[in-house]
Amino acid sequence: MIKFPTHFCKWACINSNVLKLIGFVLDLSDRSQQIKQKKIKFATMVAFEDSKNDMNIWILFSQSSTTIFLHGFSASIHLIFLLVLAISFVCKRRMMPALENSKPMLKNTFFLYNWLALISCICLSFCGLLLCVLNCLSGYRHGWSDLKLVAQSDFAFRTLTWFVIFVYLYIQFSQSRECRFPIVLRVWWDFYLIMSCFYLVIHLSLYWKQSSLPFLLWVSDSISIIAGLFFCYLGLFGKGQDDKNSYLKKPLLKFSSGRNNGDDRQGSSPSGESVTPYANANLLSIFTFAWMGPLLALGYKKTLDLKDVPQLAKCDRANVVFDRFREKLACDASGSGDGEQLSTLKLGKALILSMWKEILWTALLTMVCTLAPYVGPYLIVTFVQYLSSSNQLKYKGYALVFIFFLSKLIKSLSERHLSFRSRKMALRVRAALFAIIYKKGLKLSSQSKQGHTSGESINLMSVDVERIGIFSWYLHDTWKVPVQVVLAMLILYNRIGLASLAALVATMILMLANVPLGKLQENFQGKLMDSKDQRMKVTSESLRNMRILKLQGWEMKILAKIIELRNFETKWLKKLLYTSAMTAFIYLCAPMFVSMVTFGFCILVGIPLDSGKILSALATFEILQESIYNLPDLISMVVQTKVSIFRITSFLGLGDLHLNIIQELPGDSAKVAIEIVKGNFSWALHSPNLTLKDLNFQVHHGMRVAVCGSVGSGKSSLLSCILGEIPIVSGAIKLNGSKAYVAQSPWIQSGKIVDNILFGKEMDEERYEMILEACSIKNDLELCAFGDQTIIGERGINLSGGQKQRIQIARALYHDADIYLLDDPFSAVDAHTGTHLFKECLLGILGSKTVIYVTHQVEFLPSADLILVMKDGRITQAGKYEEILSSGIEFIELVGAHKKALTNLISVECGATLDNLINCEVHGNMLSNKESIQDNKERDPKNCNIEKQVEPKGQLVEEEKREKGGVSPSVYWKYVTAAYKGAFVPLILVAQILFQLLLITSSYWMVLASPVSEDVRPHVRGSTVIFVYASLILGSSLCVLIRSMLIITVGYKTSTLFFNKMHSCIFRAPMSFFDSTPSGRILNRVSIDQSAVDTSIPHQIEELLISIIGLLGTAVVMSQVAWKILIVFIPMTVTCIWYMQYYISAARELSRLIGVCHAPIIQHFSESNLGSTTIRCFGQEERFMNINLKLVDGYSQHKFHFSGAMEWLCFRMDMLASITYVISLVLLISMPKGVLNPGVVGLAITYGLGFSMQGLIWDFSILENKIISVERILQYACIPSEPPLLVEENRVGHEWPSQGKVDIVDLQVRYAPHLPLVLRGITCTFLGGMKIGIVGRTGSGKSTLVQAIFRMFEPTTGQIRIDDINISNVGLHDLRSRLSIIPQDPTMFEGTLRSNLDPLEQYTDEQIWEVLDKCQLGDEVKKKEGKLDSVVTENGENWSMGQRQLICLGRVLLKRSKVLILDEATASVDTTTDYLIQQTLWQHFSGSTVIIIAHRITSILDTDMILFLDNGHILEYDSPGKLLEIKTSSFAKLVKEYTQRCSS
Repeated sequence: MIKFPTHFCKWACINSNVLKLIGFVLDLSDRSQQIKQKKIKFATMVAFEDSKNDMNIWILFSQSSTTIFLHGFSASIHLIFLLVLAISFVCKRRMMPALENSKPMLKNTFFLYNWLALISCICLSFCGLLLCVLNCLSGYRHGWSDLKLVAQSDFAFRTLTWFVIFVYLYIQFSQSRECRFPIVLRVWWDFYLIMSCFYLVIHLSLYWKQSSLPFLLWVSDSISIIAGLFFCYLGLFGKGQDDKNSYLKKPLLKFSSGRNNGDDRQGSSPSGESVTPYANANLLSIFTFAWMGPLLALGYKKTLDLKDVPQLAKCDRANVVFDRFREKLACDASGSGDGEQLSTLKLGKALILSMWKEILWTALLTMVCTLAPYVGPYLIVTFVQYLSSSNQLKYKGYALVFIFFLSKLIKSLSERHLSFRSRKMALRVRAALFAIIYKKGLKLSSQSKQGHTSGESINLMSVDVERIGIFSWYLHDTWKVPVQVVLAMLILYNRIGLASLAALVATMILMLANVPLGKLQENFQGKLMDSKDQRMKVTSESLRNMRILKLQGWEMKILAKIIELRNFETKWLKKLLYTSAMTAFIYLCAPMFVSMVTFGFCILVGIPLDSGKILSALATFEILQESIYNLPDLISMVVQTKVSIFRITSFLGLGDLHLNIIQELPGDSAKVAIEIVKGNFSWALHSPNLTLKDLNFQVHHGMRVAVCGSVGSGKSSLLSCILGEIPIVSGAIKLNGSKAYVAQSPWIQSGKIVDNILFGKEMDEERYEMILEACSIKNDLELCAFGDQTIIGERGINLSGGQKQRIQIARALYHDADIYLLDDPFSAVDAHTGTHLFKECLLGILGSKTVIYVTHQVEFLPSADLILVMKDGRITQAGKYEEILSSGIEFIELVGAHKKALTNLISVECGATLDNLINCEVHGNMLSNKESIQDNKERDPKNCNIEKQVEPKGQLVEEEKREKGGVSPSVYWKYVTAAYKGAFVPLILVAQILFQLLLITSSYWMVLASPVSEDVRPHVRGSTVIFVYASLILGSSLCVLIRSMLIITVGYKTSTLFFNKMHSCIFRAPMSFFDSTPSGRILNRVSIDQSAVDTSIPHQIEELLISIIGLLGTAVVMSQVAWKILIVFIPMTVTCIWYMQYYISAARELSRLIGVCHAPIIQHFSESNLGSTTIRCFGQEERFMNINLKLVDGYSQHKFHFSGAMEWLCFRMDMLASITYVISLVLLISMPKGVLNPGVVGLAITYGLGFSMQGLIWDFSILENKIISVERILQYACIPSEPPLLVEENRVGHEWPSQGKVDIVDLQVRYAPHLPLVLRGITCTFLGGMKIGIVGRTGSGKSTLVQAIFRMFEPTTGQIRIDDINISNVGLHDLRSRLSIIPQDPTMFEGTLRSNLDPLEQYTDEQIWEVLDKCQLGDEVKKKEGKLDSVVTENGENWSMGQRQLICLGRVLLKRSKVLILDEATASVDTTTDYLIQQTLWQHFSGSTVIIIAHRITSILDTDMILFLDNGHILEYDSPGKLLEIKTSSFAKLVKEYTQRCSS
């Protein structure tokens, strides 16, 4: 036994660090009680001798191999670290040159941290030196043993290590511009923290072995841990800050200039908005989440809006996250040498590598979270022994209370920051995946799009990305669960010996059961997602084409199809839910089963059980229960994440558009703009049928090239191949210059008109005004209340076809490209506007540009420098108009049909000869043209001014409606009572209460039936104990099963009811709802919100129920022991409720804003997919990508602050619960011994270990977040519907309408109550059997009148009567099913040709073939392999626009209604086909009323009456002959202009 001199002992009492390090010398003994000859006796003695100068404070242990090994290992680790640090230093000095003027670099935001690190290092080095000296003195006095020699080397290396670190850091920050601590030091500091914690555990074990240790030693341990935590904090927050404050490194002049525009102000984002306080928060604020305080205070005072929520820090923004992710993905692809093929493994690896720092920190926090809870079970035996012993020292009880409190505090802090960092990591994962999916969508080839529909893509963005993000919370559970099991087994082995093996076997059996259950869930999940894709595909397509569905009366048929798909989906959903419920039941009962097996084994083999052992085991099982209970969720999430990653990988693996199709022409070919040599192209590369064959032509700069041909000849495909959209089979295509493109089917972005025209370019007022004038848009803008700031609905829903086309042309003109590709740009506009566009745009602004335009208007061909005539994908003729007119049959046929139509026009003109029309002087013609335009100009502003004075103003598309304030109790009530009127709710409550009662009773039974200690004889037989316990456990398990099954049943039924009700309301909503509601909002509800109602909400209600009943049970158990606990519990509960009320105002609005900000991401993605060709042509991919990233940031910033708000609340809940628990323990140990049963008190303490309001608040907060999905669904379940489909008292006969007479009386129509009138008092009569032609400028109200006949809009005033029956009194289905229409936008649905012609399956194949022959498609369809079952892809993309219009014609030929409406039915077909169609219509609808809207004058000249509309008014209504007799009539002017255009 070694005695230190008195002066040494006094010095030791002064310096706590020395005491700490002296403690390292203590021999750590083996705790085995069976092997006595190897047992090392240790004791720490404190003895003060007042009468002597020599005082013994420490009694050290005899030398042991274990202690020598530990010191040797420590010395080796320090030596290795010194070598690593030296190598790192040398490498850095070689790679990084020394910088001049580096000393001022200490003056940065790390100034305080740097100096604290330096001071801490030098202090630790000094303490190590002192200890080394003292150990040396002891060695000289008492001799050098092996232990002291090894310890001396350990202390020496420690001293050297911390001094070297001090020097290294000083050099780092004085001679380097590096602003963060090196990775080597950060790793070392983590290790130092672990070592400090390890020594604290050793001292605790010595203390509990009745060894008294000085108080200063505990202080020393605390200081060491605090120092370790501080170093770890430096490692965490001492990185990445250089980016945030990088302006400090910039030259002063640059910084100063930046101040002038405010871009570089600290705490501001580039856009001038505030950045989250988290970015600049201090250590205390971060630990306590106090940085959320300002936002929560603002949310408590007012309803939060989008502008109130700060932006994300730079490192969390989508562009930074995506760049990092893309870099890792590219590195992995290049490293593997397999860059073309993306696999699930590579995608997962890239995600992990891009998030590795967050993963490491969450792993460290997970480890602390895992270890901290086991302190309670480990010490519970000691606490029971303390309570049962009458001669224990009082301070020992308070020490136990302090340790319990410290463990709960560490657990709380680590849990909160783990949760927050996991959510933060999830945001980054979502941002990366959102971005890469969007980027891929912009690059997809046309063939890939045909195989992967937009519905599937939307599911990727809305469901799969969300699921992978959520997996971030479960990432570390994959290794945490095994660690928890091992720790639990060690504690059980310590307490009950071999019985722990029984527990291990039972646990392993349950673990192995995961394999089949996991595979089953994976199968169900995959099937569920596939069926959901099918449903979303049909839903998305239906929403896009809802106008057509309603016009045709098909909406209920499609709804029935969606419900059928939903029923198929719910088949897999039920299987998945019930499998999950059974899995959850098994694993929730698993801890009870394991405890039953363990205690049963103890009784069987005779292992004595006392209260302390039982409580320790129960506390351990309680902790283990969390892992095992979360295991089903973990399995489910792993399975779902695997499926989602596979789906995303499959999407990312689809074929891209080949960027090398188009070659740049060399510099010496300056005259050539476009050249195609031996070009063969095919949409499907592996198809034997080529789309374009043997293309050989050259276009010079400044040429106008016209492309014409019959329907389906390949005209649009020719433009697509120049754009590089069609894969090239052979040959070459070369371009010289930038391109602009006007698609045949207009693509208009949601947003302002001006933004659609500018399309990312800077505003040039002069050019902008010139283009508005040239495209005849000014008049339209004057009619809009907001001018060019008017917001366009989705896909230009509130614009006419002509207006959309002119905005497209204006966009192309403003782009000022070298090459213009115009795909039939004049078909959607009237003759007058078409002439104006041709003269002002093609011949005027584009006079010096290279223009290739596809057209069916023969009158525009003579102005072309080169005409390409196409047939069957080949250029059959090429040359000038006069050249090819005499050299080929195809062009002669086109021109011949046009001349024939022109001849008919002449014959109708009542005496006016062609010569009189075409021999007018050019000056007079132009004057007439200008006068006509001037007439419109004079009329429109006048009407517009009147309108602006009397009409309400408002945008068609308004901001998404969101509820404000608390979620109404009625929402919860509607949810719980939707299924079976809430009859199962009481049963669920009773089942959970019974479960909790039986569980508590089983715990009481085991404690009361067992002796307090092993010395006391048990008063109940072991078999009786285990039999009663098993019965109680089985009863509680049965309650769990009943509860789970009832919740799943009710949840499934409720989700089905909500789904049906919401979809029924959506499909019955008026057209004005779809005009003003972007489809992204609707898709959000039918995908994300519906998924929440399907799975998340039932599960969350179950979690909340468990938390509430569990908390009440814990409170009852604790208060039953000492009622005074209620005095603490009640104010704590009140405080928690106040905190929750304070928090919930902001959190609720943040949650709603999350939903509001998510829809634009989906909508923008869907919109970009449709317009990807236009986006690529204009080179706008980067701009659209930036818009997507901004939308993702907008979504993420609300999600981030919602996470911060939740952790702010939970942290305070945990603190209150910990304080309550400590006060409860103090009350218990303060009570006199013998008053309470130690076992019962121990049970209360065991239950108190898990006592926290945080779980309850967390579950309630998540539920309120999720219940907003119900709120949003209920919004769409209450949409005002259209009038009834059937009105029984007003059912019309099968023969109605028999005559087809249409009376329109004082009709006024507006699109929405807040918008101006579109039709202004129209009165006219269409007699039965007559052919009516409706003409007028684009936007004059022609299509609106047609839709009013179908009651797409209810009249503001006035009425429409068909056969003397007011259509407002007739059911919508009766009305629409008796009328026929060929709409302005020809629409085809994904499926087959048969399903598109006959979706209601009413006609035979013979009838369908007959109709196809009549509409000139029979031969084309017979060539196809599938015939009537030929595939139609999404939006009919694999059929030309003309073919789609012919198929729409086929539908009406099958239907043969008495009233037929053609809205630009032949706009996209050539003149020959148009003539044939007109003949077919007159033949088959000779006795029907036919209303024709056409911009081709030849299509309406042989009608009986002409209705001329202008700005919603009737200008003229008479027969064509009479109107042509009046030379000043608007119709006569229109015909005159058209005739001169055709003849010029």
